[in-house]
Amino acid sequence: MTTTIRVAVADDHEVVRKGFATMLRAQPDITVVGDASDGATAVDLCLREPVDVILMDIRMPGLDGIEATRQITAAGTRPRVIMLTTFDLDEYVYDALSAGASGFLLKDVSAEELAAAVRVVAAGEALLAPVITKRLIAEVVRLRHRTPVPTTTADGISNLTARESEVLLLVAEGISNGEIAERLKISEETVKTHVSRVLIKLDLRDRTQAVVYAYETGLITPKG
Repeated sequence: MTTTIRVAVADDHEVVRKGFATMLRAQPDITVVGDASDGATAVDLCLREPVDVILMDIRMPGLDGIEATRQITAAGTRPRVIMLTTFDLDEYVYDALSAGASGFLLKDVSAEELAAAVRVVAAGEALLAPVITKRLIAEVVRLRHRTPVPTTTADGISNLTARESEVLLLVAEGISNGEIAERLKISEETVKTHVSRVLIKLDLRDRTQAVVYAYETGLITPKG
């Protein structure tokens, strides 16, 4: 039996909201449960409705998408957030991911790409294009030179087993579960178990947050 993914759309432009909603409603495994024209309404919607994934515009009047994402994730609600943007905005990448976003999508995305992105994020996977990952790494390096990593955050790695640390490192490199399984000569199911334990031990929402954590704590040192 196919599980239906419940999606909400937050954007201050009605044409954009309706357009995404129409594309998603055409998918048999996705249902649109609501929309919002600003961040405050998006937060309220996610607190009232059982939303799995919300498409969140970065720039909205009043409460912007990044702060709305921060409030939604801080509330411990289910929704995973995909940030919507018209172009790759360097200055927003780190803030959005640190706020709890699971990835980014350009607004000119095709219907097929949109549906695929929703399914990926709903499953707990990261949605980070290579160009976004590179900018994220560069920003983390810049911030780490300015602000030391809190000891309590860095110490979290010591709670992981050697295998879990190895899996975290590979996740942070953007490697899929299947590729990790092949690399470590273990089953994909075992990889999923390790990933789940890593997220639980480090109190992380998903793989995207694991990527941020790995670079922030210096588990991976960016090259170049």
